[in-house]
Amino acid sequence: MAAVISLDQNALEQLDLTPALEVMDALMADPAGEPGLRFEIDFQREDTDPRELSEIPEVRLWFVRLDAAYPWLPLYLDWQGGELARYVAMLIPHQFHPTEGIQYNPESLEIWVMAKVFVLHRWLGDRGIVGNARLKAMTQMLGYELDDAFFAIL
Repeated sequence: MAAVISLDQNALEQLDLTPALEVMDALMADPAGEPGLRFEIDFQREDTDPRELSEIPEVRLWFVRLDAAYPWLPLYLDWQGGELARYVAMLIPHQFHPTEGIQYNPESLEIWVMAKVFVLHRWLGDRGIVGNARLKAMTQMLGYELDDAFFAIL
């Protein structure tokens, strides 16, 4: 899957999820599909504005709304292309270091990861998608190792 959600400044400022709706419908047609979703974001800034997109309140708020509407979305992002890390940066306090990349607030990231695991475990089960490999792979991308015994208690 090579789906792209293209966002312009108007959609971001209006919290308009319309650019994502068609893509979400396609993803739901095959909930067992492979990750590959990317975002293209066109948000105009002054040349002197040093902020990353994830530091701009209008952009972050759009992603907070998207995450609330589609909590399962992280499963479908292009993880290898860095979309999971960028998506999480929209939702989790962080700092950006030119040499080390994104440094998330550890406590915030841990809470977000565990909340996602609980939601996604149930969501996958409700769709008959068996196994925890996808969840384990997603959490590993974010630096967490979940044991099978953890899933047994869910």
